[in-house]
Amino acid sequence: MGHIVDLTAADGHRLGAYLAEPAGTPRGGIVVIQEVFGVTRHIRAVADQYATAGYLAIAPALFDRMEPNVDVPYTDMSRAMGYLKAVDTDKAILDVQAAAEHVGSAGKVGVVGFCWGGTIAYFAAARLKIDAAVAYYGGGIHHHLSEKPRAPVMFHFGEKDTHIPLSAIDEIKAAYPEGIYHLYPAEHGFNCTDRASYEPTCSKLAFERSLEFLRKHVG
Repeated sequence: MGHIVDLTAADGHRLGAYLAEPAGTPRGGIVVIQEVFGVTRHIRAVADQYATAGYLAIAPALFDRMEPNVDVPYTDMSRAMGYLKAVDTDKAILDVQAAAEHVGSAGKVGVVGFCWGGTIAYFAAARLKIDAAVAYYGGGIHHHLSEKPRAPVMFHFGEKDTHIPLSAIDEIKAAYPEGIYHLYPAEHGFNCTDRASYEPTCSKLAFERSLEFLRKHVG
């Protein structure tokens, strides 16, 4: 459904991105932020899903600064974590900004992120001029609560997530009570069809809630 485009960040870095276009006039733009595994089939499928819902959707390759076309199998966690340790968050935000600007021609812009990308979505809401953000199981958010979102944020967490304790979610709620929070009877990565932890009922409900939220704030 989609195709690869080139973006240029504010510091001159060039990166690739997967762009999925809607059939008609777009309702707005959506930036889909990858997990630590890169722009995988799952992330591309999410972009396609939002394009089908009427948005101009883009998934920037945030690891291109280290290596182009990163797509790590979900079973190779050690390799994925190697990329995560090498990433510069401030530069990743520049890449997200470039993606947001690319789809900004469609109107308002929302950011949807998964895992590490959920944390980046939170940063985007705090640092960039976007209109909404959705963070799926963003594991590092509770370490960065001094950063306050300027755009509304919806959070999706799994009650059985061994990577994100419920105490961390409580910290986020206490620091950012304006957020919209949803808990699911699921594990980490429950939205990803390529993970053993995929939970289709929770995934469907989370997408429906995200879409309603984005319809309100993006279009």
